[in-house]
Amino acid sequence: MSNLNATLNSIAKPFTGLAPWLLRLVLGTSFFLHGYSKFPLPPEKMVGWFSSIGVPAPEIVSSMVAIGEITAGVGIILGGLLGSSLGHLITRLSGGAIMIIMIGAFSIAHADWFITAKLFTSEQIFLFALGTYFAIKGND
Repeated sequence: MSNLNATLNSIAKPFTGLAPWLLRLVLGTSFFLHGYSKFPLPPEKMVGWFSSIGVPAPEIVSSMVAIGEITAGVGIILGGLLGSSLGHLITRLSGGAIMIIMIGAFSIAHADWFITAKLFTSEQIFLFALGTYFAIKGND
């Protein structure tokens, strides 16, 4: 068992710096694409749906969601490229924005998912978890 672990450690060691980038690139790209798919603003389908469930100012809220998704996605990637305290801050703020957006998605679009198998079998929980990871860890 110890030899297997040592072998796996020696294989993985050169790639440990890539592990956070794998998470960062997937999350950033996913959020960017989610937001970009809502353009042009305001996103008509989302406005109609928000209107139907009583969200106030649906044009503004849906546009803010799209812009927030794009900005947070770019911020997660850009924050990692900046090796400074500014990059660390951008990563943390972007992770926090993703958390807030996902909490909104859970509350508005998927309220029936709370603590059910549906929540844990959707990609939504992973987006939330990765956003939380970067909000806590930043570039550390």
